[in-house]
Amino acid sequence: MLRTSQIQIRDPFVVPFDGKYYLFGTTGVSFWKSQAEGFDPSTEGFDAFSSRDLEHWEGPFRVFSTPPEFWADQNYWSPEVHAHAGRWFMLASFKASTGCRGTQVLVSDHLLGPYRPHSDGPVTPTAWESLDGTLFFDESRRPWLVFCHEWIQVHDGEICALPLSADLRRATGNPVVLFRASEAPWTVANPNSQDRVTDGPWLHRTTTGTLLMLWSSVGSDGYAVGCAHSASGRLAGPWLQKSVPLYDRDGGHGMLFKTFEGELCLAIHAPNKLMAERPLFLAVHEQGDRLIIAPSTI
Repeated sequence: MLRTSQIQIRDPFVVPFDGKYYLFGTTGVSFWKSQAEGFDPSTEGFDAFSSRDLEHWEGPFRVFSTPPEFWADQNYWSPEVHAHAGRWFMLASFKASTGCRGTQVLVSDHLLGPYRPHSDGPVTPTAWESLDGTLFFDESRRPWLVFCHEWIQVHDGEICALPLSADLRRATGNPVVLFRASEAPWTVANPNSQDRVTDGPWLHRTTTGTLLMLWSSVGSDGYAVGCAHSASGRLAGPWLQKSVPLYDRDGGHGMLFKTFEGELCLAIHAPNKLMAERPLFLAVHEQGDRLIIAPSTI
């Protein structure tokens, strides 16, 4: 078995299911590289781990391998897995050397896969550099993809929402911008370009009905997790940013899950240093329209 400190992973995503926690994320030694730099799609994919206590892990288990004639040939990033309509759906970011990065929907009948393509290529706009798609169901149970329109294309990174078909196979409308990175006072621009990052959106409805969104960017102390809340309680917002990040110690790409004891837990990777990333699990509490990290877990 592996200890948590032995698992190198970015963008950790946890699914509690049937008495175990299943950990997905960006793994491998060449996920950041292009084919010219050594990325081999024929051997790459996504792995998962399982645990009963969030400390001792079995695995890795290969859950997705590149199928023949797959459109993407580099940057297999940030898989997250959702149960829907009796099946398991994986949303992950991929890039082609001849095109833009985008979010592809994959599907499996089993949590640990194997996952296979479900959407016809990325569901995000083909001319957009996009990543980190997450699934959200609105008050009418209509599915949306919430994702990042990357700073490398728009400079002031955006969080956008895109309506999906009920079967999650395709977009059914145009994306709308929910907010931009510069709207959060804690974000720091690249001193050379003034670009600002948006990464890893995650939506959470509190027990009092407040709709929150976690997302990541660069703060004064490195990678950080911010929090915003929707003034209307709906996905359309307007989204109001907290003045300081939820976590600012060079860790990020957060998501929330409930432990089997009913406690709310934040999963992030830290530090944000290539190949040094480890999963970090922090207990959090709801406080009105805020989340508070339990001091004992920092």
